[in-house]
Parts: sequence; structure tokens; C-alpha cells
Amino acid sequence: MSPLIQLSDRLTSGPLFTAWCGLPDPAVPGLLAREGFDAVTIDMQHGAIDFAATVRAIPLVGAAGKPAVVRVPVGEFATASRLLDAGAAAIIAPMINTVEDARRLAAYTKFPPLGERSWGPHGALALSGLAPKDYFAQANGFSVTFAMIETREALAIVDDILAVDGIDAIFVGPSDLSIALSGGASLDPASREVEAAMDHVIARARAAGRFIGVYAASGERGAQLAAKGFDLIALGSDSAMLRAGAAAALKAVSQKAGGTQGAY
Repeated sequence: MSPLIQLSDRLTSGPLFTAWCGLPDPAVPGLLAREGFDAVTIDMQHGAIDFAATVRAIPLVGAAGKPAVVRVPVGEFATASRLLDAGAAAIIAPMINTVEDARRLAAYTKFPPLGERSWGPHGALALSGLAPKDYFAQANGFSVTFAMIETREALAIVDDILAVDGIDAIFVGPSDLSIALSGGASLDPASREVEAAMDHVIARARAAGRFIGVYAASGERGAQLAAKGFDLIALGSDSAMLRAGAAAALKAVSQKAGGTQGAY
């Protein structure tokens, strides 16, 4: 199955685990796609990677047989359309706080009659393996649109956001949610308030027949969130994995060499 199409199909039997990449080199998502992740997510909101590098990364991820997911910067719905044209399998849009935000997101990520996405899937045609007319007929079904739920405003209208035609899923940002729920007093993505909010949005997504994703800072946290029932779980980040790998190597050499690393 084409990597562009498989994400929407496999979400029905999740949980799926995605790498999370923000370093500016497109080779990094390509490398992580060769590991055991189900998908690779490229973070243009908080990561250092820009549009050009993201477009180069998408086919590298596809070449490993994995779907590429992209989180766009806040409000950049036109960028979402361009990334779908480049072959992204899914879009995550942050700070969807109103029904109008959700409608605008859907308009840019779905073709008519559902949305207003214009024609020009230059990279997506190759990654899908479909003829143009077949891609047009099927893309609304397999291109997954995630609206992020990370504020009090979004929590209050989560049912309305889920009801917008073209919103296929929601994605929880636990850190921002913890800031919002504490009134800016704390950063605790595993707080009691965040846990209760996540249970609530999982239930609402299930009631609406929609998928739900979340970010997990570690594999251990990812396992906990999988047990809660999330469909797509982002694990850590490329920079955190780089640091963890370096720390593990230094610890191993220190134990073998009697703690002499860094002495030269």
C-alpha cells in the first residue's frame, strides 16, 4: 500500500507511533523512517525545519515506506494545502480554538465539494501511485486532518470542532493544555487536570467516530497514552533521541573505561 494512503487505513487498528522531527535537515526524518516507527511527523510549528526542507523530507520518508505527517505553524492553512500537494499524508494544525478555525482548516485540506483545496498535487501523485482523476476522487478520504486541542476554548467546544466536515481527527497538546488549565501557573503535561481533559476528549472523539492523537515525551509515557486509547502517539523528538543516544554511549564507555571520557 502507498505510504500516502496507509495512515488513514491503519489508524482504524491503532495505536500507531510516530517519530517527531524538528531539526532542520530533511535527512533526519528520512533516517527515523527507517526505524520501527509507523509514521514520521515533521514539526514546522516549534521545530527549526522550514517549508523547503519539509518538502524534501516527505519523499525520503515515503521512500522508507512510511507516511509523513506535518504540523504546520499556527494559522498557516495555505501551507497545509501545499504540504498535501507535496505528499504529506496528514496535517496537524495547532491552536484550533474556534469552529471557524476548524472550518478554515478543513477548507484548505479538502477538495470540493467538501472543502476549497485547489488542484496541484505534484509530489502526492507519485507517492499515491494513483492517476490524477483517482487521486482527486480519493484524497479527501485518505488525507487526514488533525485539529489540535490545547486550550480551554478548544476543550469547551470539542464536540463542535469534531462535527466540522473535513476534520478527521483531533490531536492533544498536553504541555500547552497544562499551561491553559493551570492559568499559566505550571507546565505539567501529566497533571490530574490534563489527565481528566484527555479522558474527556478521547470519549468525545470516540462518540463522533473520529481519530485522536497525542504527543508523549517518552516511550514510557507513550505506553500509558496508548493504554488510554489514543490512535496516534508521537514519541519524544529527534533532538531528544540524539541526546539520549549520546548519553547512553558516554555512559557505556565510562563504565568500560573507568570514567575517563572527556579527559582529553
